[in-house]
Amino acid sequence: MKPFTQQDVQIPCGSATLWGDLCVPAQAPGVVLFAHGSGSSRSSPRNVFVAQVLQQAGLATLLFDLLTPQEERVDRHTREYRFDIGLLTRRLYDATRWLETQPALHRLAVGYFGASTGSAAALAAAAQLGDRVAAVVSRGGRPDLVAAPQLARVSAAVLLLVGGNDEDVLELNRQAFQDLTGEKQLAVVAGASHLFEEPGAIEEVARLAAAWFSGHLRPESADPSSLEAA
Repeated sequence: MKPFTQQDVQIPCGSATLWGDLCVPAQAPGVVLFAHGSGSSRSSPRNVFVAQVLQQAGLATLLFDLLTPQEERVDRHTREYRFDIGLLTRRLYDATRWLETQPALHRLAVGYFGASTGSAAALAAAAQLGDRVAAVVSRGGRPDLVAAPQLARVSAAVLLLVGGNDEDVLELNRQAFQDLTGEKQLAVVAGASHLFEEPGAIEEVARLAAAWFSGHLRPESADPSSLEAA
């Protein structure tokens, strides 16, 4: 494994400041931002595991909280923020803009890894940022929470990963898959449920995600000027 730097970061997102864990392997071709799912955080054990596999593949990763501590406390009781796709999308967009200010990162290709409702935010942000986002991977995602015209504007290569036993979400992904117009793939992890807790399930997710990002995140795919124009 290549040497890497790891640090805690603070990300300005509008009036909020969010905490993140940034890991950058030497000569990384791209950076993957994680958008966690409903009621989760940057400490999600499944996302942390996937991030470690991506790091071993030489990719930089940014795990960060989409909500402030106060918002998380409110959301635990009301669940109002986890389905606020507009808010989550703005947070992911702002985090991507923040990367543009980091000398070691601003020229890296950008990818998004979204889980559950975080996947909707990842796809919506990718639609806004156009070619600046090269690839998106959705794990047990809710792309149905993104309007069809927005999905059609996503130019990033999209991989939808769904558990074979997660029947309702699988059907929602199949329907949304039809609205994606760029490079896309729907992969079903046999025997897996929504949280991919079965033996070998999250390992398969990580393997597929690493292959997808490694194949699509290249420095030449990054165009910093496109972000400023978005």
